[in-house]
Amino acid sequence: MTETKKDLLYEGKAKKVYATTKPDQLIQEFKDSLTAFNAQKKGSFKGKGTVNLKITTCIFNYLAKMGVNSHYLKTIDDQNILVEKLNMIPLEVVVRNFAAGSMSTRLGITEGTLLSKPIVEFYLKKDELGDPLITDDHVVMLKVATVAEIDHLKSCALKINIALKKMFSDIGIDLIDFKIEFGKNKKGEIVLADEISPDSCRLWDKATGEKLDKDRFRRDLGKVEESYHLVCDKILKVWGKH
Repeated sequence: MTETKKDLLYEGKAKKVYATTKPDQLIQEFKDSLTAFNAQKKGSFKGKGTVNLKITTCIFNYLAKMGVNSHYLKTIDDQNILVEKLNMIPLEVVVRNFAAGSMSTRLGITEGTLLSKPIVEFYLKKDELGDPLITDDHVVMLKVATVAEIDHLKSCALKINIALKKMFSDIGIDLIDFKIEFGKNKKGEIVLADEISPDSCRLWDKATGEKLDKDRFRRDLGKVEESYHLVCDKILKVWGKH
């Protein structure tokens, strides 16, 4: 490894973040762990971190060509990437193309219903509160982001959605919904961070409707490892050289 890991700065459910010898760069390590329901359910499979790293970096590279900047700088090895240090915005930005998961439960909409247009939601990143759904006004009141920044987050999320829907559609997968996170770099620019993988997306096989994401773990559907590998193999085969 050419970059040296220094102090462990943060350990989340699926990743560890380390300082490096450069103050504006970090190392993000993808763990093999699986969690659901705010880490109340835990599991893992060998190589899961590598699979998510490969999917994430392929997607980040493609999005960069579409004009979406991220914190990704380069891949170090199978479980570690070098990233730009950001001041993270404590929001989960969720884009929904179909009703599923908490949206179906909350609003009584049958899971799998196609929405008339994509919906962007904000969830406050606070584990102790269960990452609650909040409105734009809440975001401003809590001083998490300004009105202008909210507009930017939404437009960027929808731009990412267009790109991701094409990426997954071209490999026979429907993008049901996904969660992304953003941060500000030293220039004050808002850029994409974290990861985009079956951990953070709902992905359904177009032909069969089979779930190919973390819902297989959440709902005890089995074939978790096989589904993650299938998504990885498909996306790298078609998009790995773009």
